[in-house]
Amino acid sequence: MTQFFEDICIGDVLDIGVHTFSPEEIIRYAEKFDPQPYHLSEEAAQQTHFGRLCASGWHTASIYMRLLVLKNQEIERAARQRGAPIALIGPSPGLEELKWRLPVFAGDTISYKRCVSGKTESRSRPDWGIVHGENHGTNQNGETVFSFKSNVFVQRSPR
Repeated sequence: MTQFFEDICIGDVLDIGVHTFSPEEIIRYAEKFDPQPYHLSEEAAQQTHFGRLCASGWHTASIYMRLLVLKNQEIERAARQRGAPIALIGPSPGLEELKWRLPVFAGDTISYKRCVSGKTESRSRPDWGIVHGENHGTNQNGETVFSFKSNVFVQRSPR
């Protein structure tokens, strides 16, 4: 997001990126951060309600964040090359309604997107506004597997 608060429109959509979850990656992540049986091996997962190896929900969220940062860096690089001004992105005051709607199984490819759902002028930080987003991860079958609402401070235009 290199746009200033005033330049962002409700309804703007950003394709963040696509990621395929391999069995090896799911297991590596789970071993470090979420060592539950259905994330650690195909055999153990078969004995659970999932029935097969699936990614941790935190893993799907981590991939979203990685792809978002990379997308923002790509957009910023392109803006710098054009000589366009770049708005600062501030911290997030938090997210809401994080939901893992369906499991992400080994081999699934998830496409991540953000849609601007609202904007709020900051009363405590007059040089900033808050951009609200609806964020989704959709699998190769078009099913939403991951969603949350985001809030992020974005610099207002100095103009």
